[in-house]
Amino acid sequence: MPNKLKQIWASGGAAINGWLAIPNGFSAEVLAQCGWDSVTVDLQHGVQDYLSMVTCFQAIQVHPVMPMVRLPWNEPGIIGKVLDAGAYGVICPMVNTAEQARAFVAAALYPPAGTRSNGPIRAGIYGVTTGYQKTANVETLRIPMIETGEAVSNLEAILDVAGVDAVYIGPSDLGFSLGLVPVLDREEKQILDIYEKVVRETAKRGLAAGVHCGTAAYAKRAIGMGFKLVTIGSDSVFIGAGSRQAIAEVRG
Repeated sequence: MPNKLKQIWASGGAAINGWLAIPNGFSAEVLAQCGWDSVTVDLQHGVQDYLSMVTCFQAIQVHPVMPMVRLPWNEPGIIGKVLDAGAYGVICPMVNTAEQARAFVAAALYPPAGTRSNGPIRAGIYGVTTGYQKTANVETLRIPMIETGEAVSNLEAILDVAGVDAVYIGPSDLGFSLGLVPVLDREEKQILDIYEKVVRETAKRGLAAGVHCGTAAYAKRAIGMGFKLVTIGSDSVFIGAGSRQAIAEVRG
C-alpha cells in the first residue's frame, strides 16, 4: 500500500493525524472511521503496549487510514518491531543530535541503507523476501521529534541526515526544556519563532514539519503556518472533553 502521507505531501497538502493512548482495538476502530489521514499509536506516554498496538493496527487496517507509532524511545529493537507489525510511520521522541537521528534512521531502514533486521511478521511474510522488503525503505516514514532546546540548536544537522522524512514538534516538552509550563497550544513568541524556523528549514529541504495540537482551531492555524502534519488531541482527551461538555450541559 502506498504511503498516504507521502501522497498528501507530494500534492502540497497537510495531513490530519489521530492519536491512540487507549490500549483497545474498538477505540482504534472507532477513530479509524472518523476521517483521519493517519492514526498514531502512542507507546511513549499512552498506556499502549506492543500487543495492544498490534490489536489497534488490526482494527485500523480495514479503513483507509495510515498506521503510525510513537516509539517509547530511540532504541533499535522496538523500532524494528513496530515496523514489522505494520507501522507506516515511526515518530521517535527526544532526538537531540544528528548522531541520534542517524541511529534512529539506521534502525528503521533495511540494508544496505540501514541495519534493520528482516522479519516483517505482519507487514510482510515473516522471514521471506516479498514485495514488502523492496519498498519498505521508501514507503515507511522516519520522523524524529524536536522537543528540546538542544534539538532546536541542532535542527539543520538533524534535517540533513539522509533518511529523515519529517520532524515532529512536541510542544509540551519543548516548552518544558526552555523553562516554560508544559502545554500544547503555545503562544509564546519564543516558541512561535521556533515553529517558523522548523517550517522554513523543512520546506527548504523538501521535508515535512509536524506538531501536536490540543485543539482543532490550533491545528488549522498550524497548517496555515506551514505544518504538513497536525495531530489533534487523542482518544482519551476526546472522551474526557465530550463527557465534561455533556455533563455541564445537563447540569447547567
